[in-house]
Amino acid sequence: MQFPRSLGLLAVLTLVFVSPTFAQKRYSTSEAKQHIGETATVCGDVASTHYAPATKGRPTFLNLDEAYPKQTFTILIWGNDRSKFGDPEAIYAGKKVCVTGLIKDYKGAPEVVAEQPSQIEIRK
Repeated sequence: MQFPRSLGLLAVLTLVFVSPTFAQKRYSTSEAKQHIGETATVCGDVASTHYAPATKGRPTFLNLDEAYPKQTFTILIWGNDRSKFGDPEAIYAGKKVCVTGLIKDYKGAPEVVAEQPSQIEIRK
C-alpha cells in the first residue's frame, strides 16, 4: 500500500514539530547544572526577584530555590522582552514555576533566558 505524498509530508512535519514537545526533558534546579547546553524544562520555587533598570540590558532576575546570591538557578528576562511579561517580579514571586529553554552557564550557575511568557509556566 502506498501513502499519498502529502501524508508523508504530514508525518515528517509531525515528527519535527511535535516530538520535541513530548521528548522535552524536565529537571530540578539542582540537576540543571549537569545539563548546560541542553534545551529542557527546569522547575523550582521563585525565592527572589530583582529588576535592574540601571544595569546594561535592564535585566530581570527570577532566582529559583534560593535567594540571590545563593540561587540554584536563574531565569533571566532582558529589558527588551520585559514588557511581554507584565510585572514579572509580582507575577512570579513566591510561585512554583517551570521554564523551558536553552540551559546556559553564567559564572558557574545555570540559567535560562526567557524571551516569551509562554516559556514560563506557573505550577500549582
